[in-house]
Amino acid sequence: MIEGYCIQQGILCQAPGDQASVWLCVAPDASEQSFLRERLGVGNQALESSLDPDEVARIEIKPDHLFLIWKRPESFDGRAFNVSSFGVVLSEQRLVVICASNSLLEGLESGSALSGPLDVLMALLAESVHHYLGHLRVVKQVAREVQQQFNRAMDNQQLVQMYNLSESLVYYVNAIQSNGAVLALLRSHGQRHGFSPSQVDSLNDLIIENEQSYQQAKIHAKVFANLIEARGNLANNGMNLALRNLTLINVVFLPLNLIASIGGMSEFSMMTSAFPWWISFPLLLVCMALLGGGMAAALRRMA
Repeated sequence: MIEGYCIQQGILCQAPGDQASVWLCVAPDASEQSFLRERLGVGNQALESSLDPDEVARIEIKPDHLFLIWKRPESFDGRAFNVSSFGVVLSEQRLVVICASNSLLEGLESGSALSGPLDVLMALLAESVHHYLGHLRVVKQVAREVQQQFNRAMDNQQLVQMYNLSESLVYYVNAIQSNGAVLALLRSHGQRHGFSPSQVDSLNDLIIENEQSYQQAKIHAKVFANLIEARGNLANNGMNLALRNLTLINVVFLPLNLIASIGGMSEFSMMTSAFPWWISFPLLLVCMALLGGGMAAALRRMA
């Protein structure tokens, strides 16, 4: 799908192809890719990189245009936070946005203060940075819920969710860090090639907000790593406690089993033949109970 847009009175509006200065290309097929190459001058490498969800964020400065790959967050699916890539080809007269799925410009159609393709790019990057910040607030709420669940037993589903969120944050940290490098290079390029002061200021604000989201993502990733480590330590402590109790039971009952086995043989009857059985055997049980209780008390005191 290829859609054309133009800027009218600071607002991004849909427009026919001969009037469009901003192009949005969502999962273009073979014919649409041919149109992008022949009509809009988008190279094969730029197309392939833009449609690759695992592409690393970067910026390439050409003599007549600028090409960048940007990492953006996907909508939360209830299990993990995912990131994807989209590509942007920017020239003086045209902005081409290429992505594999979802519309990127819907939130910008009602925006204002847009004067050219560069402003659309700036607004697009700002919306992505704010999206990261919004997702990190959700991550913070989920982290609090997971911490509260540590007060009671956690099942496998909750543990899997915790691992998924921890993995998502690793990708978030990597994506935000690479986006920060793209913003820094874009600001350097703009200072050398005549970006307006307001556009440079907007880039500086985006760099600051991106750095804030990067620091938050690092903090949340560390929190989840500590939670996973703490959960493992709690499980180990529980296992060690169970083994300790079983060992105490074993140590107490081993000598009692020996005495009981001797008492169950004819030797005990022979040794106590001078006493009635209804006296000797209950006395044996009482002695075993006293011995077991004494050993258990001694072991607990030693522990």
